[in-house]
Amino acid sequence: MVGDPQLDLVIVANVNRAHAEIVRAVLEAGKHVIVEYPLALDPAAARSLLELARRHQRLLHIEHIELLGGMHQSVRQALPRLGAVNYARYVTLTPQRPVAGRWTYDQKLFGFPLVAALSRVHRLTDLLGAVVAVSGQARYWDLSASGAYHACLCAAQLRFASGAIAEITYGKGEVFWQAARTFELHGEAGTLIFEGESGRFIRGEQVEALTTSRRRGLFAQDTDAVLSHLTSGQPLYVEPTASLYALEVADAVRQSVATGQMIALSA
Repeated sequence: MVGDPQLDLVIVANVNRAHAEIVRAVLEAGKHVIVEYPLALDPAAARSLLELARRHQRLLHIEHIELLGGMHQSVRQALPRLGAVNYARYVTLTPQRPVAGRWTYDQKLFGFPLVAALSRVHRLTDLLGAVVAVSGQARYWDLSASGAYHACLCAAQLRFASGAIAEITYGKGEVFWQAARTFELHGEAGTLIFEGESGRFIRGEQVEALTTSRRRGLFAQDTDAVLSHLTSGQPLYVEPTASLYALEVADAVRQSVATGQMIALSA
């Protein structure tokens, strides 16, 4: 496919472990590329691909459709009303059964949970900026020698240069029985809480319901944005360097899990 001279653009939607290898082949063939996050499981590999795209003067676009979703757009609009954000919490729990044979429950193919589920980190870095320190814990159920498991749970704490502290909880698999998707921002002038797509802005006894658009059609929006960028120079909604930064933060959580230590980052 990457050798076909009639193709100008390749979309990579494969297992996470294969992203970097395929993206490199596409760029070296002189074609533009769209890839699902994460660009690579290792930040060093991702940095080298961004440099390769720059050298070849080709578009390397990493899809982050969470930024296009109604919840994120509503949060962005409400953010100035919150004042300085002191605390954030993002929880996603997904019951699934059975999971045997799914590549998303294989450490080698899926990667570290918060690297693979990079949007959990990227949503926060997009809203709150630079991270100065992280710590994390992770647990796997029925982890085999090959890297397959039946459930995982990853918890991380991020400290931002602004002073805000955020907690991320990501879990999925056969040990969970109730789905949860909660996003909270607690600021000096108010609190923002989303449960699924239903949001509330809270200031004392005042509670304001926030409406959001449906989540369907986000990949189509992403594709339209890329084509508009290539044909008429319209700016994209996300830069690859922003995805790389989120990947570096997520990988720092992985390091914290492996060492049991807090990991400092340069803001």
